[in-house]
Amino acid sequence: MSKTTPAEAWAEMVRGNERFVAGEPQHPRQDVDRRTEVAPAQFPDAALFGCSDSRLAAEIIFDKGLGDLFVVRNAGQVISESVVGSLEYAVGVLGVPLIVVLGHDECGAVRAAIDSQGADAPQLSPHISNLIAPILPAVRRVAQYRRVDPLSIDAQAVGREHLRDTIEELLESSEMIREAVASGSLAIVGANYQLREGRAQPDVTVGLGDTPTGL
Repeated sequence: MSKTTPAEAWAEMVRGNERFVAGEPQHPRQDVDRRTEVAPAQFPDAALFGCSDSRLAAEIIFDKGLGDLFVVRNAGQVISESVVGSLEYAVGVLGVPLIVVLGHDECGAVRAAIDSQGADAPQLSPHISNLIAPILPAVRRVAQYRRVDPLSIDAQAVGREHLRDTIEELLESSEMIREAVASGSLAIVGANYQLREGRAQPDVTVGLGDTPTGL
């Protein structure tokens, strides 16, 4: 299990992202020796739950290597039983001290949730409809519970609201994760990734200080 503290784990994530933003990645722990080292077991320093978007490759944007991150992804970073179970495995079995929940701008799932509320919205498949359903409360709050106009609503604001909803739902869904945060062994950071700039900007922190922010 990782002996890194939550604050140390997040600081290392920030440093890696800064290298990526600057165009100076080190590509650490990606060689044959590292591959051999981690083959018997994994000891990641963080778990990352993010969107499946092809532009959001976690190990690249945080300049990480093999065995450094336990990554869980789906479109729109939507909480599900499999997501919670995977993150509980990261916390309870692998002992990660940090969960990063990563949203991003220009998110297709967020856009689909917004567009689905338009007056002339095409019918989506049942699976896509179920996937984007947890994003709809954020859409309605940003629209101030009025009729949603897909052309004028602020998609970035919806994404930020959904990020906060995701963290709240994760904490509500998992007693294990709540207890780990309460004990100080785990922190959660919600960050928004800017595709063009490459920066992951923290928006919500739970467990890194005395008072949760953003929730």
